[in-house]
Amino acid sequence: MNKLLGYIIISVLFLLLILVRFFEDNLFYDPYLTFFQNDYLYIDSPRREVAKLVLNTTLRFLLNTTISLAIIYMFFKEKSIIKFSGVIYGVAFIILMIFYLYFVINPRQEDYYLFFNIRRFLIQPILLLLLLPAFYYQKKQNLNVK
Repeated sequence: MNKLLGYIIISVLFLLLILVRFFEDNLFYDPYLTFFQNDYLYIDSPRREVAKLVLNTTLRFLLNTTISLAIIYMFFKEKSIIKFSGVIYGVAFIILMIFYLYFVINPRQEDYYLFFNIRRFLIQPILLLLLLPAFYYQKKQNLNVK
């Protein structure tokens, strides 16, 4: 595959991540979207359907993960990096979802800020922003050693 086509595919994949974020109100059930846009530290948690919320959060995480793994593959073209990234995403999902469920089921105002940040890792492609430079740095280090 030539470089130009690779750049186009990577651009389209990043555009897909942007579109997921842009249309989040239409695509996903999440009463916390408007809650966290307001002065959430001083108001009560919104009414929510827990099962529907968890299902939609999981769907959004899977969508972002799939696109992110495709971006990582297009950058490095190594299956071992994709497998490792998949494991990281899987472990992160399990750990973050446990905390997320705790905060959804037991909302307390003093925990809102922590909940906000855990939720952010689930609904936004933050892991991609951490993994891309890490893999790039590792690859560059391996080239310098050889």
